[in-house]
Amino acid sequence: MNKNILSFFLKSNFLLFIAMLVSAACFAQRQDIEMADTMRSNGKIYVVVAVCLTILIGLFLYMANVDSRLRKLEKEKV
Repeated sequence: MNKNILSFFLKSNFLLFIAMLVSAACFAQRQDIEMADTMRSNGKIYVVVAVCLTILIGLFLYMANVDSRLRKLEKEKV
């Protein structure tokens, strides 16, 4: 049963990731955003990307930590 839940979780996350990439590609077609041009010319866009990546990596690490704790608790109960 655990393999089925994990498989469903991975498949749903993969589909969500693909949907996010497709929507990001659709929104990336606009090139007339003044704020993005200003931030890109000042070099601040890299700071924004770094902060977003840091938050995303932190969330993934947190999820992995919670998952490992949950697996440990499940093994103790069995």
